[in-house]
Amino acid sequence: MNKIVLVGRMIKDPELRILEGSEKVFARFVIAVDRNFRSADGEKKADLIPVTIWGRKAQVVCEYMKKGSLISISGRLRTGSYEDEDGKKRYIAEVVAEDFRFVSSRRPEKEQAQNE
Repeated sequence: MNKIVLVGRMIKDPELRILEGSEKVFARFVIAVDRNFRSADGEKKADLIPVTIWGRKAQVVCEYMKKGSLISISGRLRTGSYEDEDGKKRYIAEVVAEDFRFVSSRRPEKEQAQNE
């Protein structure tokens, strides 16, 4: 079974795209997922996970989520490889989201400053 569940913050605004030669829409974004431990120097680390989501769900994510928003993703891990311009084989891994939940959205900085 290929199932993955992640909770993380978007590191930049999601981008809505249209598949070439089709009307299918998808969004791509990256989330930072905190690790359960700290590094030797005491710093908390995070993994940057690329995510792709399709259809109406992609449109909803792009409409309501932005950089800093906390999101829960469930889906499957997709891996692949390709040759770069120099002929070197590169490997990729991404999560193809099947479902998501808004955990929280980051308030605009102006609003945060006024409330503090």
